[in-house]
Amino acid sequence: MKTRAVRLHGANDLRLSEFELPEMKDDEILVKVISDSICMSTYKCAILGTKHKRVHEDVAEHPAIMGHEFAGVIEKVGKKYEGQFAPGMKFTLQPALNYKGTMWSPGYSYPFFGGDCTYCIIPPEVMELGCLLEYKGDAFFEASLAEPMSCSIGAFHAAFHTRMGVYTHDMGIREGGKMAILAGAGPMGFGMIDYCLHGDRQPGMLVVTDIDESRLARARQLFTEEDAKKQGVDLRFINTRDIPDAAEYLRNIAGGGYDDVFCYAPVQSVVELSSDILGRDGCLSFFAGPTDPKFSGRLNYYDVHYNSTHVIGTTGGNTDDMIESLRLTAEGRIHPAVMVTHVGGLDSAAETTLNLPKIPGGKKLIYTHISMPLTAIADFEEKGRQDERFAALHEIVSRHNGLWCLEAENYLLAHFDSIEG
Repeated sequence: MKTRAVRLHGANDLRLSEFELPEMKDDEILVKVISDSICMSTYKCAILGTKHKRVHEDVAEHPAIMGHEFAGVIEKVGKKYEGQFAPGMKFTLQPALNYKGTMWSPGYSYPFFGGDCTYCIIPPEVMELGCLLEYKGDAFFEASLAEPMSCSIGAFHAAFHTRMGVYTHDMGIREGGKMAILAGAGPMGFGMIDYCLHGDRQPGMLVVTDIDESRLARARQLFTEEDAKKQGVDLRFINTRDIPDAAEYLRNIAGGGYDDVFCYAPVQSVVELSSDILGRDGCLSFFAGPTDPKFSGRLNYYDVHYNSTHVIGTTGGNTDDMIESLRLTAEGRIHPAVMVTHVGGLDSAAETTLNLPKIPGGKKLIYTHISMPLTAIADFEEKGRQDERFAALHEIVSRHNGLWCLEAENYLLAHFDSIEG
């Protein structure tokens, strides 16, 4: 059958094209993709091409389908998996396969498997690893966002702490401790804030910094101090742009230093500030992946030696993190919609990916069977003056605190033009 997909042909070379999928094998599954959210990792892949560790050398001859944060509906199941999966079943998946030591992953490596397409074929390793997950919710976008949410959940769980003279790592952030998220008013930071407030373990204090006041204002609107207090968390948002000594200021707030610091920007000054505000046995989680393989920053080794400070890094969540994300979403405890600021169709995916750092806001959500320019949710009202469909979307999201939602998704899928004509 034919599919339309955005594929990587080389560095800075993304193309939307239609092509024939191969005949599905008995150990494969054919799926219809409905939604995919664009990750900064996809942008890095697009600009690096074969220099990216997950991209194969012959991508020019065998282009890879982009996108790894996707959800949809199973169309056809190979004989091997007929008892486990069925046509009509909604799905999402864990893209970090790590299959037999390789770095191959959907959205980077496969010619017929990825999220920025109308249909794709899921290879057997995904099922072998238990990475194809049934989705029992209603909104496809929430299933797409389970993967980025799982990245923050994974980083949360990967943090660790120690006790003097005991060679055991106590995993996870320090419960009831002091935590900071630096450069945290972006989409991934919003996801982490939501999880910290409404997950199964909370810090006692959560300080979120950024240098963009408009982003911080949106954060304060979405996550109020009053709601945080109900969860037992002292939540504070700080603009560090004009603070002469941000490290001293932040340490004073915490009364000496932080148990857990999450760095959400690959910027040297932010990394070094993260190191400077660690308290005793403080764990620095370097969350944001840099594009420069030689990226580095100063680390206080005096504190490493005498105060047991330490650094970790994660590059995504695992399947358990995905399952936890889906569970908390289904329970209404976390709301992945806080990450979404733009919506578009498959015909906007390539341009959006290549220009992602230049587009302000949070997550860019792509509906792969829809033709639609990437549009900020904040612009729905203005666009509604010329197009009644955007006016309807504006009315819907206005009733949901300005957030994308199931009602908006259903309206878009029903009223916007199909990419397939």
